[in-house]
Amino acid sequence: MSDLPHAQLDWNDQGQPLSRQFGDVYFSRDDGLGETRHVFLAGNDLPARFAALPADARLVIGETGFGTGLNFLCAWQLFDQLAPADACLHFVSVEKYPLTAADLQRALALWPELAPWSGQLLEQYRAIHPGFQRLVLDGGRVVLTLLIGDALQMLPQLDARIDVWFLDGFAPDKNPQMWTPPLFQELARLSAPGASLATFTSKGTVRRDLIEAGFAMRRAPGYGKKWEILCGRFEGHAPAAEKPWHARPPRPDARAALVIGAGLAGCATAASLAARGWQVTLLERHEAVAQEASGNPQGVLYLKLSAHGTALSQLVLAGFGHTRRQLQHLQQGHDWDACGVLQLAFDAPEAGRQAKLAEAFPADLLHSLTREQAEARAGVALPAGGLFYPDAGWVHPPALCRQLASHPRIRLLTHSEALELRRVDGRWQALDGERLLAEAPVAILAGAAEVRRFAAELPLKRIRGQISRLPQTTRSAELACVVCAEGYVAPPRGGEHTLGASFDFHSQDCAPTAAEHAGNIELLREISADLAERLDTDRLDPAQLEGRAAFRCTSPDYLPIVGPLADPAAFAETYAVLGKDARQVPDSPCPWRDGLYVNSGHGSRGLITAPLCGELLAAWLNDEPLPLPRAVAEACHPNRFLLRKLIRGQ
Repeated sequence: MSDLPHAQLDWNDQGQPLSRQFGDVYFSRDDGLGETRHVFLAGNDLPARFAALPADARLVIGETGFGTGLNFLCAWQLFDQLAPADACLHFVSVEKYPLTAADLQRALALWPELAPWSGQLLEQYRAIHPGFQRLVLDGGRVVLTLLIGDALQMLPQLDARIDVWFLDGFAPDKNPQMWTPPLFQELARLSAPGASLATFTSKGTVRRDLIEAGFAMRRAPGYGKKWEILCGRFEGHAPAAEKPWHARPPRPDARAALVIGAGLAGCATAASLAARGWQVTLLERHEAVAQEASGNPQGVLYLKLSAHGTALSQLVLAGFGHTRRQLQHLQQGHDWDACGVLQLAFDAPEAGRQAKLAEAFPADLLHSLTREQAEARAGVALPAGGLFYPDAGWVHPPALCRQLASHPRIRLLTHSEALELRRVDGRWQALDGERLLAEAPVAILAGAAEVRRFAAELPLKRIRGQISRLPQTTRSAELACVVCAEGYVAPPRGGEHTLGASFDFHSQDCAPTAAEHAGNIELLREISADLAERLDTDRLDPAQLEGRAAFRCTSPDYLPIVGPLADPAAFAETYAVLGKDARQVPDSPCPWRDGLYVNSGHGSRGLITAPLCGELLAAWLNDEPLPLPRAVAEACHPNRFLLRKLIRGQ
């Protein structure tokens, strides 16, 4: 990853934006709305196609060049007017130079008639950083996936079947890289059979290269002063089959699921499915949602990133943006606060790591602060400077879980612990002894390490963590942001600071201990001796402190485990050849455990990774564009452990 700059704009006398990078306009100077509707909507026959969508259907539009979002908003407006109420629109767009939020707001103010849709986009248009960024709009009826980066780097990472293409990069003579055969080959790879395509340009080389890629092209009347445009349809061959153990299982006939576990992973999964029209039963063994690891009073949006673009780092960056946008639905100051997060450079290796991150990522995501700057930002004395994440902060996880579980299509059953799960007549039944709790064609295991009760092959481990709740003082209330080192401390919520969290790999006891309270206080002194003094920690009795302990759930590679589950014995038999030659790709279909999925193993990053993984599971189940690069989704796939076991001959 690298620091991708925002679009550099000039504004003409009519208030229209022009790209300084490409010396071109974003839309027609005369009639941008009319041109979009003629070229992209009519050129792809979208009025008739939206109106003809069956119930519960979805249409996927792909675009090269998001720009001001005008094409997206016009398509969304038309979809709202003509499509069935329970249909879904997916819009996937690539953009190398995204507009800042302020510039986007200024540009979209030119189109007052689009305000009902542009207002929703602007409300969610935040934390737009390099990579895959998913925006869920209109209660989930419209899903926008932005690929922030160079088109020829981003599109090869996309897993989707595109029904409609908008080719709307800047003009070929201004931005020739967006009109090349390699890019058109990517469009062909991603196209569903018969996918349509429209573009404002009629340039002969573009037409010939699209034909070479498998599109049957024709010239059509242009709009305004433009004589002709190009329209086409994909008539090429489907891409080669993917590795069967990463293929998508068959879509279930009925859209109903039971989700076991109402922590953050379970609530997020239920919400993503409910937004797509699924009926979801959410089973929770306690009296309410978020009673275990998701129940802390304050959790931190903590971005542990790598400058090398690892799968985990890509997941964290995409997940941060997705969670940050979801928090817009909560009450700021009580349920969450974008106060910023400061990661202290507490030793030389950490300072070196942070310097590499500051070079690799945009400054609006993270930037370095000197000790003096960090102290001014935090409001307390600190031992060092560090990295500051201005758009991050703290969250009250139970509030997020309650908001996610509040969808009318979600039925929450508390005091309902699934002790047995069995498949009967194409449905999963969850039982508590002889009592049937719920049944559905699809079951999703989201109960942290408890999922091993039903999928013992998953290598999940539990790590105990304890937080301490310290009463704020007049002077401690001056802490203005979250500060992290080996532990973390947050600004006060409800008169208390949250301090933590310990790591204990051995204890299985959930009762808070005085020893770990004492350990947390030592972590606080390392973060800021000044803040520790402001909190009168020398006078605090660890045995009298309030707090809570719970178990994080993590995997050996620290990536979550998200996706469909296979039968372990049948998997080993079907792909036994991999034990002799890992390069083989057998064509045998994967022996899936029909309708059984998992979303677990989020460790201490659950606030950032679990909500986006709910979207990932919904994409697996609905055959939708994945919200992450394909390689990252595969890195999180449950089958990775079965494959490693085979290849290592275990």
